[in-house]
Amino acid sequence: MAAVLKKLTPDLYVKDIFHIDLDELSARGIRAIITDLDNTLVAWDDPLPNQKLHLWLKEVRDKGFSVYIVSNNSQERVQKFAKALGVPAISKAVKPRRGAFRTACDALGVKPEEAAVVGDQVFTDVLGGNRLGLYTILVVPVGTKEFIGTKFMRMLERFVLRKLKMRGLTDSPDD
Repeated sequence: MAAVLKKLTPDLYVKDIFHIDLDELSARGIRAIITDLDNTLVAWDDPLPNQKLHLWLKEVRDKGFSVYIVSNNSQERVQKFAKALGVPAISKAVKPRRGAFRTACDALGVKPEEAAVVGDQVFTDVLGGNRLGLYTILVVPVGTKEFIGTKFMRMLERFVLRKLKMRGLTDSPDD
């Protein structure tokens, strides 16, 4: 059980992408951010990036990070959003499988330990990132509207997060 929980434990748990300390990531040797799209960057049904997200991405790039979107959503959804944001992306990533994360690292020219994965789901983003050795950052979902399968996984996720907190393996996200 402990080994399973370790794979589901994020390195960092924050309220949202805007609470990620980019200087801390840089100090850890992180050079790239691989991020989920839905309920991580914007709500599940937001078709395009908003101004706040564009400003965050500018700050991320100004600090020297490369960015790549890795999403399980459809090619149409992901590519339209990524193009509007000006970042490369992989759709239908089949997370938590490692392939899409490895492809993103290779495309960005970084080793897995030089990349952080940011996402809102323990069983896809955190597990997938941990399986490849990436620094994993869990964020609180941006919105409440989700794919039906995700709603079921959220129940399991709440159970896992309670277990992690009880064992002192993770804190609640910062305010």
